[in-house]
Amino acid sequence: MRLTTLISTLALCCWLAVPAFAQSVPEVKLPPSPPGQAAIQVAGTWTKTQDGGQRYEGGKWIVVDYSRPTLKGRTNIFGSGTEYGKAVSDGEPVWRAGANATTTLTTQVPLVVGGKTLAPGVYNVFVELKPGAWTLVLTNQPRQPKYDRADKMNLYGSYNYDPNFDVARAPMQMDNIDQKLEEFTITFLTVNDRSWLLTLAWENTIASAPIELTK
Repeated sequence: MRLTTLISTLALCCWLAVPAFAQSVPEVKLPPSPPGQAAIQVAGTWTKTQDGGQRYEGGKWIVVDYSRPTLKGRTNIFGSGTEYGKAVSDGEPVWRAGANATTTLTTQVPLVVGGKTLAPGVYNVFVELKPGAWTLVLTNQPRQPKYDRADKMNLYGSYNYDPNFDVARAPMQMDNIDQKLEEFTITFLTVNDRSWLLTLAWENTIASAPIELTK
């Protein structure tokens, strides 16, 4: 009888403890294509600190701000044949390299991209999509602060893209990856302390274009 009572008491304690460990489904507030950022600090020097550590001083930033669309079960995201690139580009001649607002590259240092020297500033980032042959396109066309359908001059995403504002174009090295990358990703791959590969990847496609500091 005592054993039965003990077991019943333990069972009751466990049942009462369940609510303490149970969780409701947490609320997550994100847009369908969450914001992303790729950033590197360059042209600085490492110095020793008094406590024996190191500090990076005098560095300047190169930053890409973009939105990160996800596959959500979609396949062959870039299409094929004559339809290649049209879906992600919304029928525009270039892809916004992401989603929503125009992707931008901000640099605090002069850069060389596609043989062109770019002064410190903010540039729009696009990709001209052709099967097996992507081209990175940087422009200085003015952007809309928010989408205005009536504005036919300034950029939002790749809407109103005007090639007359192009400041640099660079062919991208392309490759395939075995596993599908769910979320569109932009990052920097280091070549050396003066040059990098601006790298874009989504689904099974990865493409890179070199950028470097001016000499």
